[in-house]
Amino acid sequence: MGHSVAHGIMLAFAERTGLSSDAHSPVRYLWTDAFAVCNFVGCYVEHGEKESLQLALRLVDQVHHVLGRHRPDDPRTGWISGLSEAEGEAHPTRGGLRIGKPLPERRSGEPADPMREWDRDGQYFHYLTRWIHALERVARATGEPSYHRFACELAKAACKGFVRDSAEGKRLHWKMSIDLERPQVASEGQHDAFDGLLTCCELQSGNSGQADLDLNREIRELAVLCRGRRFDTDDALGIGGLLCDAHRLVRLARVGEANQTPLLEALLRSSLRGLRTLVSRRAFAASAGVRLAFRELGLSIGLHAAQRLARSDVGGGDVRPLLQELERHQPLAAQIERFWLEPSHRASRAWCDHLDINDVMLATSLAPGGYLTVAED
Repeated sequence: MGHSVAHGIMLAFAERTGLSSDAHSPVRYLWTDAFAVCNFVGCYVEHGEKESLQLALRLVDQVHHVLGRHRPDDPRTGWISGLSEAEGEAHPTRGGLRIGKPLPERRSGEPADPMREWDRDGQYFHYLTRWIHALERVARATGEPSYHRFACELAKAACKGFVRDSAEGKRLHWKMSIDLERPQVASEGQHDAFDGLLTCCELQSGNSGQADLDLNREIRELAVLCRGRRFDTDDALGIGGLLCDAHRLVRLARVGEANQTPLLEALLRSSLRGLRTLVSRRAFAASAGVRLAFRELGLSIGLHAAQRLARSDVGGGDVRPLLQELERHQPLAAQIERFWLEPSHRASRAWCDHLDINDVMLATSLAPGGYLTVAED
């Protein structure tokens, strides 16, 4: 049932956002589209649906041609990398990718408005890592090396653009301008450096000697930025991200690209502390109108990742009890999914205001294999 419902949601998303129908101009948003690509690839790999693979490939192409180029309302034109038309076609991610926000980015010298900034375009590091993951998912599902190259070139652009020197040393800014020349929000994302480290390790495990794609320098740089970082968060989406990171960490340890402990234990302990806080606040007892579905669905996706870990042979010492406690929270994933499958809740303004991201994240939670799997191994 989960697959069929998720598949229907994804087909409606494709129609609505101009992916499968010329009746609508393409509406692209990088975070949503990254999860959508993984969902379509999952349908192809797990159920043999060739139409879903074609939608995934078309979506990748649309994202690169919409978010890899300047906005229609920007006086600048062409690829945001500054490459020629031909070079940009061959290397569409070398300049990064726009977020896809509705408003133009804040101009140089324009006063910052923290509330308005949420709706302004630019580049987010954690959106780029999601797209890198999606590209690598496509590369390994199809065997087509160009997608791996696009992913590696995007990783290099992200690290070069977001990691900057400051009075306190190097730091990874949270939001950059479209051309990656100036910070739009100078603060650091709590989990961005670790997310980037795992993402680059994931890519490096798929490299086969191409010197221009080697990410060892980026891995070393991000590893330094991760030192002494705390993972604790009481944000549902953040907790879900930590659990997905724990799942990635274990796979990377198995292929020799990461040391599993003590990082795995730290990720699981932080996730559990955050979960306990959310449960104690009765965060999932509120009405639909005051809840952000995509953040809750990020948590349910993470709980599915934790369930996969709990049912594997991973863990010894203090890790296994942590996985067992997380498995006791597993019913929360089904609770979140049931809540947001209820038609009256999906009619709320809170759902409709974020329809595309909510729909795609719900589909991911219902059929998480496309997102949580990297390689068919």
